[in-house]
Amino acid sequence: MPYVIAEPCIDVMDRSCVDECPVDCIYEGSRKLYISPVECIDCGACEPVCPVEAISQDRAVDPDFEAHVADNATFFDTVLPGRDEPIGAPGGAMGVGAVGVDTELVAKHTPQA
Repeated sequence: MPYVIAEPCIDVMDRSCVDECPVDCIYEGSRKLYISPVECIDCGACEPVCPVEAISQDRAVDPDFEAHVADNATFFDTVLPGRDEPIGAPGGAMGVGAVGVDTELVAKHTPQA
């Protein structure tokens, strides 16, 4: 998984990264965006445009957000609530549209005061 989106994206979802991604590998949950670990080409175009600095390479994630490395993959590899099968690697987020649900980690997240 070359790039991941971590906690600072929760409840922000600016989508600047979506506009910059040349391969359409950034998918929309309900509260957060997720980068497909299979479809991402590790170009880094998304990272500098994120206004909340939520995007980084998986091996450079802030230690406070390390759980988001595995969680990003979970979004694609497990059956999310209300779905019949995992999202997998469908070949582009635009064809899928907004998924409308998140992983358990994101769904249970409470904003910092």
